[in-house]
Amino acid sequence: MDRRYRSADRTSKLVSLGIMAAIAIVAVAVEARTLSQDSGPYTSDAEISARFCRHDFVPDGDLGKPAWKHAQWVEFAHDMGGRLSYPGAATRVAVLWSRRYLYVGFSCRYDRLNIYEGEDPARERWELWNRDVAEVFVNPQPERVTHYYEVEVAPNNQWIDLEIDKTKVPFNDAGWNSGFTHATHIGESGDPASRIWTCEMRIPVTALGVTAMPPAHDWRINFFRADGPGGDAERRFLAWNTIPEGKTFHVPGRFGRLRFRK
Repeated sequence: MDRRYRSADRTSKLVSLGIMAAIAIVAVAVEARTLSQDSGPYTSDAEISARFCRHDFVPDGDLGKPAWKHAQWVEFAHDMGGRLSYPGAATRVAVLWSRRYLYVGFSCRYDRLNIYEGEDPARERWELWNRDVAEVFVNPQPERVTHYYEVEVAPNNQWIDLEIDKTKVPFNDAGWNSGFTHATHIGESGDPASRIWTCEMRIPVTALGVTAMPPAHDWRINFFRADGPGGDAERRFLAWNTIPEGKTFHVPGRFGRLRFRK
């Protein structure tokens, strides 16, 4: 049996005062994330090309569309530090662009899903990263190394989007509203090869402060997975561009290059 989840377009979002208060308390205690890690130049030479998508589409979780077949796919199955291999969580990612949107597609192998059960996927979920998620961190202004955007989607289509500014406390602003749409599809069967969940994200470029596409310069980007049950010591944390420190995803100096191709 397969499961498919699809989101509706959102023009605004409501974040309760309780959640916003939790942000201020929790974010300060979240992993040791120092500015010294982020303030230097970019140290990764990895790159991915975003191919032009002539016709916009609404995400439905199906990566069989012609646009994705012509995309450049990258794959990773190592932990964020690049030391451990997780073939059971192998992840493929591709990026498309149009005049209005940035599209990101994920294909994620899994052994066992770890999701928030019985919750409304239409509502933004704080601390979604404590369950299985696919994440993209994107910086359309690479000269501002410590300022970027974070978008996450879970296998059951729960979501969160955040504006990140590492010079602030807290550095993650859940009040930012990207208005992105997203959809997922979960392949379920007794065959381990069929245990793949897919995700499509469509992010309005205006929400990223971009007024014209293609941009005049390359962007910076990184892709991540959090996968598996248990606490942080048992779960798997994967990154496309490795982070030698291996302690947090939030090291923007390790973002790869995003090039825009026609």
